[in-house]
Amino acid sequence: MLPYPSNEGVKPEISLRENETILHGLFEYAPDAIVVVNNEGVITRVNARAETMFGYSRAELQGQPLGLLLPERFRERHMAHRTRYMAEPRMRSMGADLELFARRKDGSEFAVDIMLSPLTTAEGIIAVVRDISEQKRAEALFRGLLESAPDAMVIVEQDGRIVLVNSQTERLFGYTREELLGQSVEILVPERFRVNHARHRLRYFAELRVRPMGAGLELYGLRRDGSEFPIEISLSPLKTAQETLVISAIRDVTERKRFEQALREKNIELEKANRAKDNFLASMSHELRTPLNAIIGFTGTLLMKLPGPLTHDQEKQLRIIQNSARHLLSLINDLLDLTKIESGKVELNFEPVVCQTMAQEVVNALRPLAEDKHLIFEANMPPQDFTVLTDRRALHQILLNLANNALKFTEQGGVQLEMARRQTKGQVFIEISLVDSGIGIAPENQSKLFQAFSQLDSSATRRFEGTGLGLHLSQKLAHLLGGRIEFSSVYGQGSRFTLVIPEQGRANKQMD
Repeated sequence: MLPYPSNEGVKPEISLRENETILHGLFEYAPDAIVVVNNEGVITRVNARAETMFGYSRAELQGQPLGLLLPERFRERHMAHRTRYMAEPRMRSMGADLELFARRKDGSEFAVDIMLSPLTTAEGIIAVVRDISEQKRAEALFRGLLESAPDAMVIVEQDGRIVLVNSQTERLFGYTREELLGQSVEILVPERFRVNHARHRLRYFAELRVRPMGAGLELYGLRRDGSEFPIEISLSPLKTAQETLVISAIRDVTERKRFEQALREKNIELEKANRAKDNFLASMSHELRTPLNAIIGFTGTLLMKLPGPLTHDQEKQLRIIQNSARHLLSLINDLLDLTKIESGKVELNFEPVVCQTMAQEVVNALRPLAEDKHLIFEANMPPQDFTVLTDRRALHQILLNLANNALKFTEQGGVQLEMARRQTKGQVFIEISLVDSGIGIAPENQSKLFQAFSQLDSSATRRFEGTGLGLHLSQKLAHLLGGRIEFSSVYGQGSRFTLVIPEQGRANKQMD
């Protein structure tokens, strides 16, 4: 049979002396200042932290009235609070919801939080004092940031109660700060949305993150006077030592919504006007081209002298009529092409095109114009064929426009058509350049060169005819082909305009 274990040598309880040692250690090394005050308000004991916090030695504090540690303006009020507390002593925070301050030996004041507890001994009351200066400074900074925010800022607890708002909230919703604090945040939401809003709020607290509220939804706020207005809300979690709050940044978007609606209405009007313009140009171009073609045709017949001989003056006047009609027809065609491009109705037919053949066609077509001005117009092209996948008609029109411009603005010398192949970032491009010895382009005019209807010489007596559409239309056609037009110019010496197009068509459109 096993013997029972002996209790010999085991202390049944901590001795009184040991207990006092433990309590003294807890008192002395507590992180907060501890001040013990008797029923008359005289300090009987303090710990080391109290010495450090208030700047007094223990000997300087013991036996002194507690008012020594208070700003003078609060001492009389403190005596009244102490009297009430002694009548009903219990553990509680002193001055709940009040701003409490203490005073150091050097006269400086600082914000404190005080916890009171009655003692069962004759010593009276124990006060635990915590310096909350840094906390107050942080709170002041936070409130300052909140007040400086351009939006209404509303901070709510998990149950939806409002704990803090800024002045923008008061202005936006028409409530005073006091009317909002403690209220449910749903007071700011139209009644028909409140049930859903409460559900959204609970879901947000379950998965806290920075995000816009109701993305893709039409959100509305409710003012004190019952009026509603469209808003945007951004939510952010705010974690404190006690709980997690949510900051709502609320923006009135009434003006933006009004602007967006006006913009939509204006866009509809512009679309209607654009369709009307397209229809007008399409019908008018057809109506105008029919008689113009007749004029050009009959003028050509007369100039061929098939009906009979012409005098010198008659032939001169017929050529003026023919040139004017051709110029007008060219303008109509440019306008129609531009309208088609801007409306997205251009149909391109991509096929293999030999660049040398196309360039030679342009040179042959415009050589008579060069000879009339006593200019040299030549093509300097590589012997091997450069074949590109492109739209034949668009390429021909671009080169014709560039060559015609070069000849028009050149008074002496000539125009050279050049061609080269280069490779950039694994893509092959063909460059076709028109180089002239003409008047060049002044630096201040170069930025508007490709603008529609832009005339570099806009005076009433300008020397060169034109509508200002040629380069604008050519650049747009070049973009449709996946390319672009580059240029360089020296005023008074000449210009170089270069069409750069991808060898394999507009699939290689990125050329930057």
